[in-house]
Amino acid sequence: MEYRIEGDNLQILRVNLGEGEEVYAEAGKMVYKTFNINMETKMLGEGLGGKLLGALKRKVAGESLFTTHFTSTKGIGEVGFAGEFPGRIEAIEVSENKKFLAQRDAFICAEISVDFSIAFQKKIGAGLFGGEGFILEKFGGNGLVFIHAGGDFVTFDLKEGEGLQVDTGSIVGFEDTVDYDVQFVGGIKTALFGGEGLFLTTLKGPGKVILQTLTLSKLRRELGTMSGRSGGEHSAGGGIGSLVGSFFGSED
Repeated sequence: MEYRIEGDNLQILRVNLGEGEEVYAEAGKMVYKTFNINMETKMLGEGLGGKLLGALKRKVAGESLFTTHFTSTKGIGEVGFAGEFPGRIEAIEVSENKKFLAQRDAFICAEISVDFSIAFQKKIGAGLFGGEGFILEKFGGNGLVFIHAGGDFVTFDLKEGEGLQVDTGSIVGFEDTVDYDVQFVGGIKTALFGGEGLFLTTLKGPGKVILQTLTLSKLRRELGTMSGRSGGEHSAGGGIGSLVGSFFGSED
């Protein structure tokens, strides 16, 4: 398998598959494929060593039980994938000794040798106030997994004892060697008027950490604010439709 990631903040992942090679993807992430790429929907665990426990965890977490599998039937074929909002794509190499945890909905696609399941937070603070709740996507096995999140990425390779305090919800993912918890920000004045909320996520090394500069919740909030400013008939539709309507309406 060969791949390349193209674009800036609206990136696309282009994967070349040799005959017999296979990747699987979250439903709806495919942009295009060549004629010689076969596409088949399977239940998670089917064709992945029968790991039904991972499928059951995804069901409990409210995620789909199904993934779409892509194989080349003759020669080298190509399939393209992208995220559903402006952001970047990152390739993560995992192994049995180096698993990776990512926020919900980060998954784009992975080699067939990569295991995909759900991890539930073990710490009450992280589960209640960590932005993504008790649920994270977990990747193991051996191979490459591709994830997507908003805006640009900031990457840290934390050493033993090094740590970060991060705005809740800004975490894309981290290696499973990183300790993850959520803590109260401190002073009452900072908590009430600091604009960062009541809690910060604490990450302690060793391990790799990826942060995003734009969360989906912030994007939705900003689009909602912009649509509200358009006023009148355009604000009634709400959301992105109102924003688009305001642009077209201004030409009347």
